[in-house]
Amino acid sequence: MGNKNTGKKYNEDFKKMIVDLYNSGSSAKDLSSEYGVSEVTIYAWVKKFSPIQTEDGSTVTADEIANMKKQMLRLQEENENLKKGYGHICEKIETDKLIDVIVDLQDQHATQTLCSVLGIPKSTFYQSFKKTESNRESENKQLTKRIKEIHEESKMRYGAPKIHKILQKGGFKVSLKRVQRLMKAAGLFSIVRKKFRPQSSKVKVIDRDNLLNQDFTTTTINEKWVADISYINTLRDGWCYLASVMDLHSKKIVGYSFGRTMVTDLVIKALNNALDTQHPSEGLILHSDLGSQYTSEDFQKLCETKKIKQSFSKKGCPYDNACIESFHAILKKEEVHHVTYLDYKTASLAMFQFIEGWYNRKRIHSSLGYNTPQDIEDQVKIA
Repeated sequence: MGNKNTGKKYNEDFKKMIVDLYNSGSSAKDLSSEYGVSEVTIYAWVKKFSPIQTEDGSTVTADEIANMKKQMLRLQEENENLKKGYGHICEKIETDKLIDVIVDLQDQHATQTLCSVLGIPKSTFYQSFKKTESNRESENKQLTKRIKEIHEESKMRYGAPKIHKILQKGGFKVSLKRVQRLMKAAGLFSIVRKKFRPQSSKVKVIDRDNLLNQDFTTTTINEKWVADISYINTLRDGWCYLASVMDLHSKKIVGYSFGRTMVTDLVIKALNNALDTQHPSEGLILHSDLGSQYTSEDFQKLCETKKIKQSFSKKGCPYDNACIESFHAILKKEEVHHVTYLDYKTASLAMFQFIEGWYNRKRIHSSLGYNTPQDIEDQVKIA
């Protein structure tokens, strides 16, 4: 979801992460769709950060190599597996059995290729499906297929309510109860699990101005931002830390930084990344808790230099910064609680994919009228 903004700026961390994903096997087309960057720009970043040189001195991209391998595997599969696996038994098997084989392999091979290899006329294959079927059964099959696609696209994070909304946007006239019934019959459910862990603080802190005062209303983007830090555990490197900055109007994570230590530089980097991409006007309100990173002299100097007004939650009042805490709760429920991260690098890549590929660009929010954060930002920029 979301348009590709050709004029948008990207920080170096973003560019390098895209190149890492590309070199890990993701195609430029998929990355372009996932993160809203044009394929031309992705190739430019790949050339800049990871050029590949051949023995004869020429260069070739990883995407070209991957495409050639896929094509070779496909040809090998068609010429060897299908013909050797089924060609010698065609005459010994009844037509109905061969049709069943074609149905089983349709997701892997073209129907025309399967019919040709197995010696079944295409007309015979398609005629076999002209059986009496009620309109309701046909609709349920079509709905279930689309439901499975949406469920898979969300990495099993969406339950019936959000899938129902997406179906409606796609032109399906269906009730929520019917979606719930079809999901149950197909064994589909949301993997999201709630996990509550109470926290307390015995550190004495000094109250500071609360400019936000739980007023989360906005008229456009870059008026009010909220910031916070969350903890992510890894097997090898122990606890790592995610500093996030959210725009209250779009609910988009406009800046973030992932590190192995919870120091002031972590929150400074997250804010700088947000400033590099958003370019807010003077007078922006940035709200956070009273953590030492946000009350530090270096962080306050950055805010003063950028004409940002700092706002702070009152001690012991979790509702003051509820929006960014809600994002971190979503991150834990939809991603972190379902994965064991090997090390810092693995977790860093997962955070990038969740925030940039899922949360900002694909995850619909009921509070945004079932739009994505990127949809809302794009609407503001177009208006």
